[in-house]
Amino acid sequence: MNGSWQLAFAVLGLALPGIAALWEFVLVGRKRLGYRVQMDTTARDERALPYAGVLQQMQRTNGGPLRDPSFVLLRIENSGWAPIVENSYLAPDRGHAGIQVKCRGRRVVGMVVTELSRNELRGFFTPSGDDQHPTPYVPGLGVTDGVIELPKVKLNRGDHYKVLAVLEREESFTDEEFPEPEVVASIVGGVRRGKIKKTEYYPFASKPVRWVLALLVMVSAVQSILTFTRHDATAAPLDCATGTLTLSGSTAFAPVLQEAAKQYHRTCPDAFIPITNDTFHGSVSGLDALAAAGRKAKPTGSQGLGDRLAFSDGPKSDGRPQLLPRPVALSLFALVVNKDAGVQDLSLKQIRNIYAGKITNWSQVKGNNVPIHLVSRNPGSGTRTTLERQVLDNKPLLAVTANDCTALDENKPGRCEVSDTETLLSTVASTPGALGHSEVGAATAHDDVEQIRIDGYPATLEGADEGAYPYWQTEYAYTYGEPPANSLAAGFLRYLANEVGKDIIRSHGDRPCAELAKPLLCRPS
Repeated sequence: MNGSWQLAFAVLGLALPGIAALWEFVLVGRKRLGYRVQMDTTARDERALPYAGVLQQMQRTNGGPLRDPSFVLLRIENSGWAPIVENSYLAPDRGHAGIQVKCRGRRVVGMVVTELSRNELRGFFTPSGDDQHPTPYVPGLGVTDGVIELPKVKLNRGDHYKVLAVLEREESFTDEEFPEPEVVASIVGGVRRGKIKKTEYYPFASKPVRWVLALLVMVSAVQSILTFTRHDATAAPLDCATGTLTLSGSTAFAPVLQEAAKQYHRTCPDAFIPITNDTFHGSVSGLDALAAAGRKAKPTGSQGLGDRLAFSDGPKSDGRPQLLPRPVALSLFALVVNKDAGVQDLSLKQIRNIYAGKITNWSQVKGNNVPIHLVSRNPGSGTRTTLERQVLDNKPLLAVTANDCTALDENKPGRCEVSDTETLLSTVASTPGALGHSEVGAATAHDDVEQIRIDGYPATLEGADEGAYPYWQTEYAYTYGEPPANSLAAGFLRYLANEVGKDIIRSHGDRPCAELAKPLLCRPS
């Protein structure tokens, strides 16, 4: 699709709301007479029930009982915005009736006006008499040859009245169900040749307008597709860089980087950021790989590598002076437990005693009688390092008892290690009594593990801000030296700090450093 197609869809997107408003408030909203059948029910079975004495006494004027009696409640209304007057009705000027109601298969035995939207309408239904009609009657209101006739009532915008009719089955009509009443009327200059229209209540919008809105959504979707699937390099933003960028480091932050890399490539088609299952091996591993790549390339001058980034949960250790940090996000971590442990909340003291080997069974903390199996990340993991520093008061983990987590003895406590977050979560879910640690976004996506509250506080940014939740860390992006401003590494870092990048970071449960009060520190307030 070229630019002319996009312009056409943009014009259509602007025109559709105007068309919808014109239809709803001008075309179909002018002079219009409507009706609703608010009740159409029989009383054939109810007459024999208790408390139905009045129904049992219903009879014709000659004293005979009604045959299969039924009730019809009609609402006649001005459903447009123009007033309806007597000469609006398409009926003979000398005739008093403006609306006819036919109830096929039934005979009308009684009729009454039950509701008027305002008192001024009462005059149209007040009986009167003259020389030709000594008995008081209402002109235009009555029954002629079994057809209900209603007078030419003047109706302002929103006016209505209701008519209740009592009917009985005609002897010649044998169908089980009665057809819906047929309302016949026309007005001069009305919508759709002026015929009376059965109106409905629309809680949102009328059916035609709903179709227009659906079409508008489709147009917007096509515009979005055209925007995000363009592959001409000339339309790329000015900040786009070209080439291939290699990422490494934190497995906990990997889901954020994977999504950001895809979105960046869509925005900048000539930028390639390959990500596979072997891309991320942990924070320390990523820093080591970046340092080794820098030494091999031996960048000269003040500029460093522009095609590599490493991400770490927390700051680097000493010994890598060429690696420069840039805080990217405040990341939350969580302790996760197998659901058969029977616990959802632990105090900080209980957690430290568990990892120190002083508590070895979940029953010791009011859980189920299941041995505790600690599933941890390999050394060099930022998630593990953060656990030791922030939660365990810089205490190291217990010695590994099984090199393979599947070899843990289910009858006694033990500890094993895995290489990445996804494997840890799957292992905790499948190992009875297992306790592990993970980035919050990944843990939330696993319904088969339970996240542990610490001292009653869940893993939330608010809890970290208040100092109540301790398991958090700053996520850093590291470069080897200062990358060139026009390099892919520098462009990707700017992308993570702009609005799209911040939205991606937030969607995974982390907080972008760029929106904190002190972004360079990137710590809870």
